[in-house]
Amino acid sequence: ALPIVTLLSFLTGLIIAFIGLIQLQKLAADIYVADLVGLAITRELGALMTGVIMAGRTGAAFAAQIGSMRVNEEIHALSVFGISPMRFLVVPRVLALMIMMPLLCVCANVVAILGGMLVASTISDVGALQFAHQIQLAVGLNDLFVGLGKSIFFGAIIAVAGCFRGLNCGGDASAVGRAATSAVVTAITWIVV
Repeated sequence: ALPIVTLLSFLTGLIIAFIGLIQLQKLAADIYVADLVGLAITRELGALMTGVIMAGRTGAAFAAQIGSMRVNEEIHALSVFGISPMRFLVVPRVLALMIMMPLLCVCANVVAILGGMLVASTISDVGALQFAHQIQLAVGLNDLFVGLGKSIFFGAIIAVAGCFRGLNCGGDASAVGRAATSAVVTAITWIVV
C-alpha cells in the first residue's frame, strides 16, 4: 500500500497547493499556501486518503481471504478444533491495521506537504525554506494528532468491515466477490460518516 499512498498523497499535495496558489496570488498571500496544505493534509485529507486506499486494498483482501475460508469451511474447522475464529482471524487483522494506518498516514502527510512545497517553490515566490517555516508555524502537534487519531479509527473500521463481510459470506465462489465489494463500500461509507 505504501507506493499507492505515496503517489496519491504527492499528487493531492500538488493539487491543493496549485489551486490554493491561484486564489492566494490574487491577494498577494502566497505564503499561506503552506497553511492550507499543512492543515488540510494533517487534519483531514492524509487520514481520509489513506483510509479510502486501504479500504479498497486491504478491506477487500480481508473479506476475500475470510470469505474463501468460509466457502472452504476452514472457519468451521477452526471452531471444531476449539479455536475461536474471532480471536484467530479477526483480532490480529484489526490490531495490525490500527497500528499500520497511523504509519501510512504520517507518510501521506509528509509526501503531500513535499508535493505542496514543490508547487509553491516552482510557481510562486515562496521558497522551500519559507514554506517549511510557515508549516511549522501553522501546523501544531494537536493538528497532527487529530489526523493520526482518525487514521487509527479508520483502520479499525476497515478491518472490522472486511472481516465482518468475510465471515458473513455465502457458500459459493461468487459470494466471495460480493463480500469483497460490500466490505469496500461499507468501509468507505463509515469512513466518510
